[in-house]
Amino acid sequence: MTSIDHITLQVPDPVAAGSFPETAFGLGDRIRVGASQSPTTGFRGFALSLVVAQPGTVDALVASALDAGATTLKPVTRSFWGYGGVIRDPGGAIWKIASSSKKDTGPVTRDIDDVVLLLGVDDVAVTRRFYTERGLTVAKSFGRKYVEFATSPVKLALYGRRAAAKDAGVPPEGTGSHRIVIGGAAAFTDPDGFEWEAARTGAVARLRARPGGRNGAVRPSASGGGVEECRRRMNNVCDRRRRDTKCRAASGLTGAPGETAGRRPARRRPGATTVTPGGASECSTMTWTPPSPPKN
Repeated sequence: MTSIDHITLQVPDPVAAGSFPETAFGLGDRIRVGASQSPTTGFRGFALSLVVAQPGTVDALVASALDAGATTLKPVTRSFWGYGGVIRDPGGAIWKIASSSKKDTGPVTRDIDDVVLLLGVDDVAVTRRFYTERGLTVAKSFGRKYVEFATSPVKLALYGRRAAAKDAGVPPEGTGSHRIVIGGAAAFTDPDGFEWEAARTGAVARLRARPGGRNGAVRPSASGGGVEECRRRMNNVCDRRRRDTKCRAASGLTGAPGETAGRRPARRRPGATTVTPGGASECSTMTWTPPSPPKN
């Protein structure tokens, strides 16, 4: 196990919560929203950090988070370590947006260099040993205070629970569910109660488009819905990017190429998105999420 494929933030009503990670930060399917009715109070024992290149990017991401319904826990400010702030999203998850730079060195963008999942644990050494025994490699370590593992596309880090809560600007007390599920190579629960699930690879849930792309992305939905849109978009991907019937056959789609898109299929381009076997049958558990607006 050397990677975190995705993270699912659990909320009582995913439909009402919307797709905050995508709307606010454009994180695609790395950070998802799922359903959970498990009770929880106070600090849930984790925070997500977005590491960016410069202060202007911090300001831009925090502004979009607040526009999407987040609340401020720590106002954006300069510190000894750099520049950043902390917000809480509508579902209760804590996000820290920070840069080690205190000065802009170029045009402001919304580019995110690293996504880090910080777990506040009872004993850093014990939890570190648990993860190294499962194949994770330590990238950084500061004794029993802080550990960072070499995982991607989401980095995993460990911090003492009280220190993590202080860094987030909240009291350390909390009970009940963490309301987070980590997608990796296998399903297990760590010593601090954080749940992992085996990530599905090659499934339609991983159909992606580049940020600002025209195809958006298809993502799992606890409530289902969006079936016709899901099927239509999958047809479009096949018709516009494969120019043959292999994609459609593998995806369980019916009808002639171009039938759904309503136009002549285009020539396949390098790096084009493909649809994997079993795709169309999974539309009943998918929902269409519109693409992010293009970058200026």
